[in-house]
Amino acid sequence: MTNKLSPLSLPHRLWRALPAGPRRRALAQATAMLAPRPDRVPPVCRDGMVVAGELSRPSGLGESARLISRALNGMGVPVRGIDVGDGVAFRRGRVELPPPAMPLLLHVNAPMLPLTLLKLPRRLVSGRRVIGYWAWELPTMPPTWQVGLDFVHEIWVLSQFTADAVGQLLPSASRIALRVVPPPVALDPPVASPLTRADFGLPEGAVVTLVSFSLASSFARKNPLAAIAAHKAAFGDRADRILLVKAGHAGAHAEDFDRLREAARGFGNIRFETRMLESADRHALTACADIVLSLHRSEGLGLVPAEAMLLGVPVVATGWSATAEFMDAQSARMVAFRLIPATDPRGVFEAPGAVWAEADVEDAARHLRELADDADVRRRVGEAGRQMAMARLGDAALREAVRGLGL
Repeated sequence: MTNKLSPLSLPHRLWRALPAGPRRRALAQATAMLAPRPDRVPPVCRDGMVVAGELSRPSGLGESARLISRALNGMGVPVRGIDVGDGVAFRRGRVELPPPAMPLLLHVNAPMLPLTLLKLPRRLVSGRRVIGYWAWELPTMPPTWQVGLDFVHEIWVLSQFTADAVGQLLPSASRIALRVVPPPVALDPPVASPLTRADFGLPEGAVVTLVSFSLASSFARKNPLAAIAAHKAAFGDRADRILLVKAGHAGAHAEDFDRLREAARGFGNIRFETRMLESADRHALTACADIVLSLHRSEGLGLVPAEAMLLGVPVVATGWSATAEFMDAQSARMVAFRLIPATDPRGVFEAPGAVWAEADVEDAARHLRELADDADVRRRVGEAGRQMAMARLGDAALREAVRGLGL
């Protein structure tokens, strides 16, 4: 484990101080005018695939790139990985370009796609099929995503929920193919390190509910305050009912973290974990929990609930958006909700007319009490969840997409 927090750099802080909407539009439009465009007619594919993305960062798109790379290797498809932060090495000729017949799968969302291509050598795009792998968490799209359409031949997305949103960008006779290709999480299920509850300061005799998310994402979308409210409603300050809030990047988002601590004030059974954990240690923390709780307002996939299900830990989650594609009433406890206008004070997730879910805190508390009070129910739901995740989050969609490329 590592105890490092992740404060933002000065340039990043100054950039974030600008109004979110205008800065994103300006960046997308300016870079789109300069970035290299792929050939209009998609070239034939062979020789394997180039997978590019944040391969060295603990981000959602970075994890999807890593999962897909490992799955392709397992299928016998040669993979050439490119970390999008390595553009300088390519431009200076220190790294050899992959053969042009290898399609390029770019795990970069549409607004940042032109900027990413500007960081990479122009010859990487020429004569090559380019596929954008996009993640989005609302049912409608912001206008800034339109710029990405000029730079791809195909679009792969995490879920049908995301596909329905991205499809709104495409004209009825679009030349761009759109495929649902979830990361094959079940093909490479999480493996926990040997860390135990004692390593995380958790008592053995308590029922532990885990809420795990990154403060670098939208605080409003992840909705951790509702999770704290549900725990309070379910258990009050019972010492044998612990809520552990795993909040990543707390150092970079001190105001949001202060809101969490204020919500937990006076409740000794609500604890916080802010260390940046290696993947295996993060999975060990999940495996130490009795319940994983996610009262998200919207998810484009829902990696934390998916990993918990694969580890056999029962999940209580908002019954809306992409998580509903790999959950049902037997494999998880799906919380009732109502749809409300999507309003994100940080401006990370905004789109005209978008809605998202407001989870019913009392319904979540009811599910928490049911699971906490009956170990047999926890075991049954956990096993049903594991089987459902294995069935829904395998590599079938990726294999079909690869066949569609002719590889």
